[in-house]
Amino acid sequence: MQTQTDNQSNATMPAIFFGHGSPGNILEDNQATRMWQSLGQEFPNPKGIICISAHWYTQGVGVTSMANPRTIHDFGGFPPAMYEMQYPAPGSPELAAKLVDILAAEGAALDDSWGFDHGAWCVLAKAYPKANIPVVQLSINRQQPAEFHFKIGRKLAQLRSEGYLVMGSGNIVHNLPAMDWGGRDKTYPWAKRFGDAMRSAMVENTPEKVVQYSSLGADAVESVPNPDHFLPILYILGARLPKDTLRFETAYVEYGSLDMTTVVFS
Repeated sequence: MQTQTDNQSNATMPAIFFGHGSPGNILEDNQATRMWQSLGQEFPNPKGIICISAHWYTQGVGVTSMANPRTIHDFGGFPPAMYEMQYPAPGSPELAAKLVDILAAEGAALDDSWGFDHGAWCVLAKAYPKANIPVVQLSINRQQPAEFHFKIGRKLAQLRSEGYLVMGSGNIVHNLPAMDWGGRDKTYPWAKRFGDAMRSAMVENTPEKVVQYSSLGADAVESVPNPDHFLPILYILGARLPKDTLRFETAYVEYGSLDMTTVVFS
């Protein structure tokens, strides 16, 4: 007898870029976290989740291979309760092997040293609080140009029709030194201009403008001083399917320089 879960695993899943913001969101009930919860309920449960997080930014292309990945508390200065939190979702050695095969030309390799960093679990704990869906993280190779990451996304697109959710986690604008911690509702003009330009490129389906984000000059320098939080959006743009609809959620800026936009292709 076929179960509901079996039926769900055959659905074409979305590709979603989550603007994850501060790790402290895990303790809050706010506009962004309520939206993450809503997205987790909107679509059928995926067979598995492929997560590209800003916080696994390293050399090479790693794929978490363990059956039971650890929860990584890669942040500082937060309440003690956050360091006790666990997200005990299973891994998927089967999905990891599939990814290594698909990304052989990119040098993908199995990794048993990482786990779920906060770019992954702080979002997933809201979207899928039961922690019962297998998750595999894919690292961002910091040695490669932007086009490399977009092309990996193109290769991941095929997995959506097999029931896998492709998830990126970062922020379109992410400048920590510039943040005004006393102004949560503040938006710097350059952050708005850059975010608007990136969203316009997505609406126009001109991903090359996002890949070539540095062409925006000073606004790009301010908005993306380090590409770690920006690059996950390129994987999601690459995973876009021709039939997809696009929508933006929580398209606002916090603390002046932290764009919380979530991008949904479904």
